Amino acid sequence: MRDDLPNYFFRVRENGAAVFRVDTENRQRRIEMDQIAAVNIKNGEVKPHGDRTLSDEDMDEIHGWMRERRVTLGKRDMDDIYRTVDHLNLTTHWIQSKAHEDQLEEITDTLLLAMHDLRSVLVRKKADRLMKAKKKAKR
Repeated sequence: MRDDLPNYFFRVRENGAAVFRVDTENRQRRIEMDQIAAVNIKNGEVKPHGDRTLSDEDMDEIHGWMRERRVTLGKRDMDDIYRTVDHLNLTTHWIQSKAHEDQLEEITDTLLLAMHDLRSVLVRKKADRLMKAKKKAKR
C-alpha cells in the first residue's frame, strides 16, 4: 500500500489547501507528512511553510492541483445551481399544492424579494452578454 501513495497530499481548507510532502522512505517505515506550503485557490498565492524553498517539482504539483481544484469547484457550483432550479420547482409545487395560508404569509415577501433580486441580476447579465455579442459581430 505504501508504494501506492502519492508524493503530495493536499488538506483542503475553505480557500485552498495545506500542502504536505508524503514520505514513506524513513527508518521507521512510517508514513510521514511534512507541510511544505499553504495555497490560496482564490488568488493563486502559494506560501512556502516556514523557511522552506519549494522546488520546481513542488510548484508543478501545486499548480496542477490548483487547476484540478478550480475545475472541481466549478462543477460543484454548477451542480448547486441546477439543484437550486430543482428546489425552486419543488417550492412552486409546495406553494401550489400544500402550503397553508399562515405559511404563505410567513414566506411570500422574502421569497418574492429573493426572486426579484435573482431576476434583476439574470436580466442584467443577459443584456451584458447580448451587448458583447453585438459588438463582436460588428467587428
